[in-house]
Amino acid sequence: MPFANLSYVPFATIGLLLASNIFMTVAWYGHLKFKSSPLLIVILASWGIAFFEYVLQVPANRIGHGYFSAAELKTIQEVITLSVFAVFSIWFLGEPLRWTHLAGFTLIVAGAGLIFYKP
Repeated sequence: MPFANLSYVPFATIGLLLASNIFMTVAWYGHLKFKSSPLLIVILASWGIAFFEYVLQVPANRIGHGYFSAAELKTIQEVITLSVFAVFSIWFLGEPLRWTHLAGFTLIVAGAGLIFYKP
């Protein structure tokens, strides 16, 4: 592990994954507010935004792997994705989350907890 202080790793990993997921959520769903824009334009804009997601995601996984397993990294990323999407859906798209959405997200997070269980 190239990092001398391992207590830095979870914070850096999660922080970078959070930032990367904000970019990816905007890339994947931001164009829904601009339905009159040509599809080719929104595809190119989404690719441009997604570039920054990769600039953050790749170092996050590189830093985190070894401290976290690959399965744990993917699980962290998915839980962050759901959290970022929930906020984005309400704040940017103006779509309310129903109790069924929240219940489903909660079940996914509970399932994700199994990945970190060490018997």
